[in-house]
Amino acid sequence: MSGIVESAGTEPARQLPEEQAGMGLSEGDAGQDRSIRRALLDAALEVFTERGYTDAGLTEIAARSGIPVGSLFQHYGGKRGLYLALWEEFREEQERRTAATLTAERARGVNDPAALFVAGSRAYLEGAWDNRRLGRLLVEDDGPAGFDALRRQWDRAWVRRNARLLEVDEQRRAGRVRVSVLTTVIGGAARELGDCQDETEAREIVDEVCGILIHLSAPPG
Repeated sequence: MSGIVESAGTEPARQLPEEQAGMGLSEGDAGQDRSIRRALLDAALEVFTERGYTDAGLTEIAARSGIPVGSLFQHYGGKRGLYLALWEEFREEQERRTAATLTAERARGVNDPAALFVAGSRAYLEGAWDNRRLGRLLVEDDGPAGFDALRRQWDRAWVRRNARLLEVDEQRRAGRVRVSVLTTVIGGAARELGDCQDETEAREIVDEVCGILIHLSAPPG
């Protein structure tokens, strides 16, 4: 599972079909448009989770949402657009959560890179638990064509952001490896949280992983 410990804030956001559909609408129409999109995404998550992406049918998604198939195509262009919109939603929520945590920590006077990294990681993992249903879907191998490449691209960006947060020299191979290991630990823990059903156990996992990150993120020497 990919995510961000701190948003770069400089990369242009990719405009999804539902964003294009909502441009130029009146306030009332925009509210109705958001309701339609929410119903479609909720239904898509249900069907994708139950049947997998490959076996999911647009007719069933439309029926569960109560929205006509034609409107589904208008907003998302099909099954791939729905899946990518869910992924975008997950990433944006994780970014928002971790960015808010880092802002709060810095406001408290925390400026140690490792401490900020661990705080952001905890926020990310707590978000993975809170959004575990969607998180489970996104780590499955059953996704739209090209999604694995897109996910790997974002994972590499995640490593670069973590390197900047930790103030690691990315020109040094040892530094890159250290950040890559840390990022892999977070991603693996997020996958475990996706399969966890008990909140107490989930909190234990988060605490355990953060303890590991504290040790591993300490500068060498």
